[in-house]
Amino acid sequence: MTVPAPAVTLTSGDYTATIVPVGAGLAGLQHRGRQVVVGHDPAELPLGYPGATLVPWPNRITDGTYEYDGETHRVPVNEHETNAALHGLACWSVWDVVAQSDAHVVLELEIAPRYGYPFHLHSRVTYRLDADDGLGVEITTTNIGARTAPYGSSTHPYLTCDLQPVDECVLRAPARSVLTVDDRLRPVSTVPAADAGLALPGDAPLGDTRIDHAYTDLPTGGWTVTLTSAERALQVRLHADAPWLQIYSGELVGRRGVAVEPMTCPPDAFNSGTDLVELATGDSHTLRLRIDAVDV
Repeated sequence: MTVPAPAVTLTSGDYTATIVPVGAGLAGLQHRGRQVVVGHDPAELPLGYPGATLVPWPNRITDGTYEYDGETHRVPVNEHETNAALHGLACWSVWDVVAQSDAHVVLELEIAPRYGYPFHLHSRVTYRLDADDGLGVEITTTNIGARTAPYGSSTHPYLTCDLQPVDECVLRAPARSVLTVDDRLRPVSTVPAADAGLALPGDAPLGDTRIDHAYTDLPTGGWTVTLTSAERALQVRLHADAPWLQIYSGELVGRRGVAVEPMTCPPDAFNSGTDLVELATGDSHTLRLRIDAVDV
């Protein structure tokens, strides 16, 4: 019988967070006893990648195939409905807890070269809980190999207003453009979000709107996504400074939360090259974000 790696509980002020070594994941975040993200039992295999760290690519690689530096690579397809390689290589790996205190934890993982991704990386995820600022997350990856590596990162929290249905919540995201997709979620083109009927101005509850799209044209210098419940008098916020943002309306979690994923690159960036990070030997890349909650 396999014993799951123990979860780590962080506390600071009115916040409590639960971090799991599997996927360096955020398994829970509460503020004054109210749920801020859709959590899961640390011993469960949860649906929908809640809270997982997504490296060395976020979102999808179409058909699990890409070309880089003149070579064709094939990574395992793990989403057979779309025939895509989804969310990188580290979601189900057990990360090492290398430092922790009451309010912070650091997890690390070595991503060894393999068929399909013959690059050698070291990733570190730091969670830091603050009574005033909420939960800060930092994902840093360093190329420890001998060749330049294609790379992207994200994380997969589901924001929730204490598990109230998202249909009754107001979602606001300051993105002006959206990447349209076909019926297999393969990228088609980037268009104004309003023209695609996918703008998120935050003027009314989400209702039965279904979203699983990458947004861009975000404010430079940082941006904030908010999910607000008038009934719960609660607003949950994610702050980041990334060029892309995946929004998913949470059908896999019963629409009790919205996945808000700051991404360094769009879906299928390993093929398009759009905003792809190319990590030279010895170089590092960091993605930072923060989640908090306020009364409204």
